[in-house]
Amino acid sequence: MADKKIEAVVATPRTGTFNKNHARRVRVQGLIPAVVYGAGQESVAVTVDPKVITKILYSDSGHNTIFDLTIEGKGGGKVMIVDWQNEPIKGKLLHIDLKRIAMNKAMRVSVPVQLIGVPVGVKTGGGILSQVLHEVEIECLPGDIPEHIDVDVSQLEIHGAVHVSDLPHSDKVTLLGDEHALVAHVTVMREEVVEEVVAAPTEPEVAKKGKQDAPADAAAAQAGEKKK
Repeated sequence: MADKKIEAVVATPRTGTFNKNHARRVRVQGLIPAVVYGAGQESVAVTVDPKVITKILYSDSGHNTIFDLTIEGKGGGKVMIVDWQNEPIKGKLLHIDLKRIAMNKAMRVSVPVQLIGVPVGVKTGGGILSQVLHEVEIECLPGDIPEHIDVDVSQLEIHGAVHVSDLPHSDKVTLLGDEHALVAHVTVMREEVVEEVVAAPTEPEVAKKGKQDAPADAAAAQAGEKKK
């Protein structure tokens, strides 16, 4: 779904040899290289403003945002960011892929799942709410893509669970994947049990020596009596 705050993005076609040096020169100019493809049209190598793209990626609808792209000298249309590459250390955008979108054709996308409320099992049972699945794949028309799917978990008891089949959605959206896949559940907090190790009682060292020396002392006493 398009973000109302996102304005049309303007792209400039790239020419020449597309290698690392070319990409480096583009970034020095304050732009990033991109490729636009899809909808049965030829792919076009372009440059775009990374600040505008970053704004889109961090919008409410994120990479699922559908926005207008105008390519200088080649017209425009609706597109979506389908792939992007960040610099590993500073996190700056290095490259993006844009896909042309036909608004009358259903498409598959992944949207985030948001948990709403505090489960009863957490409030009164001391349980822990764990979210296992953070995104779910759906199929729908581009204009019907939700920013996220909200699921109310306030009624979950201890061991209560939400599966993909329990997620709310309109008849315009089809949930894909395993309907039995676990989305979230309330588990019991396990306490660590520390077992005390009780050492077996031992005799004092003196007592041990006494027992070991007893036979020798008895033999010495008998030898003394014989001498007498």
